[in-house]
Amino acid sequence: MNKQVIEYAGEPVGIAVPEDGGLKFIAVKYHVMDLDDRRFGSVTDVKRSIHSLLKNRELRVA
Repeated sequence: MNKQVIEYAGEPVGIAVPEDGGLKFIAVKYHVMDLDDRRFGSVTDVKRSIHSLLKNRELRVA
């Protein structure tokens, strides 16, 4: 796998880069910076973490 753009709600928020048998997430948007430089097992894991992070923020704001 080559690097892959990761989108959330139709907006590019980062890229997943293969590293050490997994994927390193590189955030390009401020609202997902908490996940920057983290390692994941799959693109699905990256997207699930982004979704969880942003949903938790919505709940804290509401």
